[in-house]
Amino acid sequence: MDPWRSITSLTYSQIKDLQNQRLYSFINTHVYPFSPYYAKLFNEKKIDPRQIRTKEDLKRIPLISKSDLIDKDNPQKFKDFILQPDKEKISRYWPKTRLLAMAAKAFAKDQRLEEDLTKEYRPIFMTFTTGTTNAPVPFMYSRYDLDNLNVSGSRMVGLFDIKGDERIMNLFPFAPHLAFWQTFFGAIEAGVFALSTGGGKVMGTEGNLTALLRIKPTAILGVPSYIYHLVRFAQEKGHDLSFLKKIVLGAAKVTCAYKQKLSEMLSAQGARDVLIFGTYGFTEARTAWAECPAKEHLSSGYHLYPDKEIFEIIDPDTGEVKNDGDDGEIVYTSLDSRASVMLRYRTGDFVKGGIAHGPCPYCGRQTLRLSSNITRLSDNKDINLSKVKGTLVNFSHFTEVLNDIPKVDEWQLEIRKHKNDPYEVDELVVYVTPQAGANQSALTQLIKDKLTGATEVSPNEIKFIPLDEMVKRLELETANKEKRILDIRPTI
Repeated sequence: MDPWRSITSLTYSQIKDLQNQRLYSFINTHVYPFSPYYAKLFNEKKIDPRQIRTKEDLKRIPLISKSDLIDKDNPQKFKDFILQPDKEKISRYWPKTRLLAMAAKAFAKDQRLEEDLTKEYRPIFMTFTTGTTNAPVPFMYSRYDLDNLNVSGSRMVGLFDIKGDERIMNLFPFAPHLAFWQTFFGAIEAGVFALSTGGGKVMGTEGNLTALLRIKPTAILGVPSYIYHLVRFAQEKGHDLSFLKKIVLGAAKVTCAYKQKLSEMLSAQGARDVLIFGTYGFTEARTAWAECPAKEHLSSGYHLYPDKEIFEIIDPDTGEVKNDGDDGEIVYTSLDSRASVMLRYRTGDFVKGGIAHGPCPYCGRQTLRLSSNITRLSDNKDINLSKVKGTLVNFSHFTEVLNDIPKVDEWQLEIRKHKNDPYEVDELVVYVTPQAGANQSALTQLIKDKLTGATEVSPNEIKFIPLDEMVKRLELETANKEKRILDIRPTI
């Protein structure tokens, strides 16, 4: 039985005690004995696993990042992070109490020890990082890890206050990526009816809309850009969406301005007072976290699972651990994994506001909460951060500005070289699909002013294009991720 209810009522001191106990046990019973990577790391750095007793002791362990998971000369390096137990290691490292319990179970049911180990440790499921620049990295799940995926999904359903008699529609792209499977398994664990369509790539927007109108779900879940696209498509067709009560968004940042725009569109189709939730997750953690219901489209922060992981906030330049409420890079450590295991993994995500504790102002749960104000770090290789017209620009700033302009329905930004000459000047072109009735001249000036103010880069041209052309440019119905920002400058 999931102890989530009791965990959400723990005091901050009790949460820390719980995490410290689990950390010591996890490292000494599972990680150091069975992980090829961490056993080698601990031995080389002369780290005594028995000295890792508290969250503060984690700083003894070096930070890792995605680069540590990738080796061009060894494409199987990811396997070094998979726990690999055997009888000899178990008899050496496992506590006698657990060995006796396993032995008793084996004798009572005439089972072999290998059968129990297989169920707990053997990789049987895989997801991948999206691999926008690097090759996708696989992350493995055992049966034990899939049970954890069920648990986290069920906890999220509880945060969304989705009842057993409700219906949900999973619109995440069908792929070996976390978002789709977290939703799929979470609905099963929560006992909620769910239709998983695979998103636009599988059924197309017309097919998804037909299914939406047929089953009339109270909640839909998907990527923000595709949910917006589907709702807009329904509006163009004049359909009533009053049955929708909750929208759950994942795989991209969700701002208050986006929530407001989506809410207004839904309201025009009869779906008033819809709750819109953001979620946060990454492949390396093999789980996701969610907001609870908040007023006025604000964010409650992502409610964490202190029995399953430890989050640290560090200075991205020095690696120094910061206080819970401080800004910094998010670092993840598992407390309850079996197949692929990460300790002190640098996510490359920068959070403003860090981690809060105490009762949530919206739902009252006392579990830790991670601020939703998260952006990618400028030195992270998974994003395009470079000079445009001689100015160093974080491309996420373009996204934030254009998403928050009310009269912009859809957009795409293209960075190119004049006449496609690699030695020529940079050109910035913004493609825009405006909302109906928008004054294009005024909108052009507003976009220029907003972009220049936020990035110090002014667009060379703003092109207004019809929606069907924009959908094709963004690949909203064919790709797992929309092509929002294109840097097509030729390389020298």
